[in-house]
Amino acid sequence: MTTNIIDNLPGDEETLAQYLRRVRTSLKLSQADMAARAGIHIQSLGKIESGKTTRLNAKTKTGLSRVLGIPEHYLDAVCRGMSVRQIQALKICPRCWKPGTQAEPIWLEWRSKYCFICGHQLRDRCRQCNEPIMSLNFRFCPYCGQPYK
Repeated sequence: MTTNIIDNLPGDEETLAQYLRRVRTSLKLSQADMAARAGIHIQSLGKIESGKTTRLNAKTKTGLSRVLGIPEHYLDAVCRGMSVRQIQALKICPRCWKPGTQAEPIWLEWRSKYCFICGHQLRDRCRQCNEPIMSLNFRFCPYCGQPYK
């Protein structure tokens, strides 16, 4: 059973309950099937889909993302009431990042605020014009020309 991840993007105003119900029904899964495949109790899934639970522990999040064929950060975004784009923002350490190289994976975690190597605050926007960093292939902001480093 394959899913199209683009179709399963959470809506900006969609709650966790609405999102899970929509994706589950698009896959033609019953609550019992989904709970069994995710390794969670059916009552837990019922609470989530009824809106009584709005937070997911790591086991539940991992199981649901595996069964639904979606990345875990989609569930993080919905739980926090944010768009997936906000969760996936590019972030760099102005001290450790070398222009043209990929960012350290831990910098891209939505919870990361400081560099794990040097402790400097991570940056996800240009210092001068405040536009988001869209690509790490370049060392300058495409909007104002300010160097990221």
